[in-house]
Amino acid sequence: MDLAELEHHAHSRHVIGTAQVPALLQTADYARAVFAFWRPELPDSELTPRVEHRLRRAAVLEREAPAPYIAVLHESVLQTRVADRDVSRTQPSAILRKSEMPNVTVRVVPFDVDGFAGAGTTLFYAGGPVAALDTVQRDAPYGSSFIDAEAQLMSMRTLFREVEGMALAPGPSQELIHPLLKEF
Repeated sequence: MDLAELEHHAHSRHVIGTAQVPALLQTADYARAVFAFWRPELPDSELTPRVEHRLRRAAVLEREAPAPYIAVLHESVLQTRVADRDVSRTQPSAILRKSEMPNVTVRVVPFDVDGFAGAGTTLFYAGGPVAALDTVQRDAPYGSSFIDAEAQLMSMRTLFREVEGMALAPGPSQELIHPLLKEF
């Protein structure tokens, strides 16, 4: 709920995805596969509401005057089959559809970029109305952590710029994604 509130109130959203497709870009089947993997004991009665909540969170991308959303994904995120081939085919298609929205930018860091040591780097940077209200959410083995100290925020802004600088521009990123629709 904290993350949903953070997404809702953000004036800008920047995300780095190196392990999974970021939540706001996930399809229902992809989200279901992720939740089921990390919590295999969940009965459908608990799994379905989690998936539905994740999909409702994505509404922030479609509301009137939505805040900018920039997602930088490592190519491995697009190549990893979290479920079957159908899910692996429909997920990139959903990313492409969302990348066509005027407020959504998707950029991909390709496998062949030198110097990318961020395989474990995932973060969600929520920009506030003023920089002092910015917050970063990071996934950790024990759950999410939220960062709001200015020195750490500066470090996270620098990290995002560095990763974004390694990524392809939006057009070439879409060109990299398109063949995946046929591969799977």
